Amino acid sequence: MERVGICGTDFHIFAGTYLSPYPLIPGHEFSGVVDKVGEGVTAFKPGDRVTADPTLLCGECEYCLTRRGNQCVKWGAIGDTTDGAMAEYVKIPAKNAVVIPDSMSFAEAAFVEPVACVVHGMNRLDLKLGDRVILFGAGAMGLQLTQAIAGSGASELVVVDVSPAKLRLALELGATRAVLTGELKREDFPRGFDAVVDATGIPSVIEQAIDYLGPSGKFLQFGVAPQNAEIRIRPFQLYHRDLMLIGSMAINHTFLPAFHWVKEKRIRVKPLISRVITLEEAPAFLAKPKDPDLLKVQIQIA
Repeated sequence: MERVGICGTDFHIFAGTYLSPYPLIPGHEFSGVVDKVGEGVTAFKPGDRVTADPTLLCGECEYCLTRRGNQCVKWGAIGDTTDGAMAEYVKIPAKNAVVIPDSMSFAEAAFVEPVACVVHGMNRLDLKLGDRVILFGAGAMGLQLTQAIAGSGASELVVVDVSPAKLRLALELGATRAVLTGELKREDFPRGFDAVVDATGIPSVIEQAIDYLGPSGKFLQFGVAPQNAEIRIRPFQLYHRDLMLIGSMAINHTFLPAFHWVKEKRIRVKPLISRVITLEEAPAFLAKPKDPDLLKVQIQIA
């Protein structure tokens, strides 16, 4: 291993609020160098610089066969359900690996997995040119979504967060307006939005976000909430305003499109790296509450 990104899901795994078994080595966004290859592997050789799709699918169930692999009946993922990359070595299926070019750093390559989640979320949201969008959460994932939404042709993109520094970066990356959470007022947006995206996973924020949907609007739940979290919605509003609620879980055959996005710099990831820590520092970092001013923290292994 060379670089491993710390994801919001890793905090849930560390806290025991995700679907992961224990004991488990986390780490599902990573890059490194091939050390050894298994019998019959010819596409890779020791010394190759690679990243990898962490998704583990059976490839045989009805969901896998209809390109709904993230709903595979035997779904698993490196670092989520089996030992991952927060270690000196990790074992991955050869079919999941992708050679990275010399022009791509290990830090950038470790971003392909989160960008692949964004690609899946964008496919699910299916924005139309000129749509008006509000995004809650300007963390590392929110700022990748900001770039993807801006590039999709949204006419207006409002980003909401508690951090002024993150909001300034959101404006640099394509937001048309940035609003501090405490200053957000529903009456400032009387028509609501064509699309609302939550990238926080915080139940109280999600309840508030849904109220910003305009008629025939679509709500995308992108942020990961604790498994037992609950929200309240008004069914009559859902019916009367013709609303659509959408989920987006992990990756769904979107790793290669994300790889090309990162390779061609369509998504700028370097500005999202706030800090690099050692593997030894990782447990203490995961045990602390998330710092609202940090974006992506990566672990330097080698």
